[in-house]
Amino acid sequence: MSLWIDTPQALSERLERWSGQPLVALDTEFIRERTYYPQLALVQLAIPGDILLVDPLVPGMDAALRPLLVDPTVTKLMHSASEDLQALQRGCAALPAPLFDTQVAAALVGLGAGLGYQKLVEQVTGITLAKGETRSDWLRRPLSESQREYAADDVRHLHAVHALLDAKLFELGRHAWLNADAERALANAADESDEPWPHLSLRSAQGLDAEAQARLCRILRWRDQEARRSDKPKSWIIDNELAVALARRPPADQGDFNAVLDRHPKAPRKSRGALYDVVNAPLSEADLALPLLKADSLDKQKVRAMQDAVAAVAQSQGLPEGLLCARRHLEALLEGRGWPPALAGWRRELLEPALAPLIPAA
Repeated sequence: MSLWIDTPQALSERLERWSGQPLVALDTEFIRERTYYPQLALVQLAIPGDILLVDPLVPGMDAALRPLLVDPTVTKLMHSASEDLQALQRGCAALPAPLFDTQVAAALVGLGAGLGYQKLVEQVTGITLAKGETRSDWLRRPLSESQREYAADDVRHLHAVHALLDAKLFELGRHAWLNADAERALANAADESDEPWPHLSLRSAQGLDAEAQARLCRILRWRDQEARRSDKPKSWIIDNELAVALARRPPADQGDFNAVLDRHPKAPRKSRGALYDVVNAPLSEADLALPLLKADSLDKQKVRAMQDAVAAVAQSQGLPEGLLCARRHLEALLEGRGWPPALAGWRRELLEPALAPLIPAA
């Protein structure tokens, strides 16, 4: 059974009864299809034998939740927490720390990379959970019984999963690794700054020359700012295909610009003037001082050698290769951009002895 909480006072009174609990299971439901920021729609909390379904749409509920989220004496158990962290940061202006992410912990102890919650629960407890409300509208009120049961299941088994994973982490001496990854996830959620070089994530930009990549970078930065300002998905501002097309061949005048946008079904309407200025403004030296996405510029044999080195380290540690290092991180090393922040800490300690001989000298 679960308890529906729809007043801040009821939540505060219930959490007072939980005083002294060192572990609280936590999950959220949110909606993000039509907004840039996730809309927090439900918060689930659990200790053994007690599950709360908290309505964050009620005024003042964020303030009632915040003391638990930031309590350093209570570890919050979550599964695949990254998007939930964003929803909590937006909805409660607070992040759940300290954090124990059971998906990350499962990968660190060798149970598999990227395990979904249902699969992990079945692997640990033998219980098969329903998946029927995955695409549900969590903003509607009242929630249906099936919604409430699905939401309660998302925290019902986290304590049992944690007990097994915690013991395995202790055996392997990897609690510090999990804590480091949790701290990075929390820092990423707290950092709302835009990606400084957004063009590097678009493979379709590989064929662009330096000026076109600089123009694309400027367009995508503008898109990020507009998406945040209007709280709309980035693709609603301008999609990648049109951004690359405008960067490659900027229209000569406003008429040509409008003609290009008119031919594109997802082109912006209200912000055309601002976008035209972004596309056609002269490129400065600062604009051109950016890392470039290079088409097939890397020696494939060197990339393969580095991937093999990562695979060998991963196998020796019983870790998934994807958890240890992604290809884009190896490319950054080969391009002389230094060790990416994502490889800092225990990952670099494991990888540097194997990768250092393969990295070109500066």
